[in-house]
Amino acid sequence: MDSINKPTLYWSLLENEDWKIYIAASSIGLFYVGTNNEPFAELTKWSNKHFPDCQLTEDDRKLEEYKKEITEYLEGKTQKFTLPIDLKGTEFQQNVWNALCQIPYGETKSYSDIASAINKQTAVRAVGSAIGANPILLLVPCHRVIGKNGSLTGFRGGLKMKKKLLEIENPR
Repeated sequence: MDSINKPTLYWSLLENEDWKIYIAASSIGLFYVGTNNEPFAELTKWSNKHFPDCQLTEDDRKLEEYKKEITEYLEGKTQKFTLPIDLKGTEFQQNVWNALCQIPYGETKSYSDIASAINKQTAVRAVGSAIGANPILLLVPCHRVIGKNGSLTGFRGGLKMKKKLLEIENPR
């Protein structure tokens, strides 16, 4: 298939204060929110794996509304995302990600809590893996999952980013 006939995916770089995050959307909705200050290669690797027959095209205009909503979140001006998403994952991952979306803004849950929420109490490690595979940081709030003892634990964007996101939701 030549590039002319390949479906197009759109990407843009969101820049706001200390934040530099690549985001990408399909015709269905946002499918990727990258980690802060990571290279474009992170996005291309993910999109090539999950959308192998598509081409990535920079288009700030198509992603303008997503950038606006994410920026409002990062600035503490909104607590809820309303734009469509296009989550790609296994049924198990989808179940975990849906459970993450049920965690209220400003609250946290443990990995065990998420495993219980999807009726897989013994699958805590698998839940952790699914959380780590979340392609839409912020909108699918995996940063709200912490260790059972209250400690900050793994996060695709790193613990510094996780801490910053939790501070946005709980300013002191």
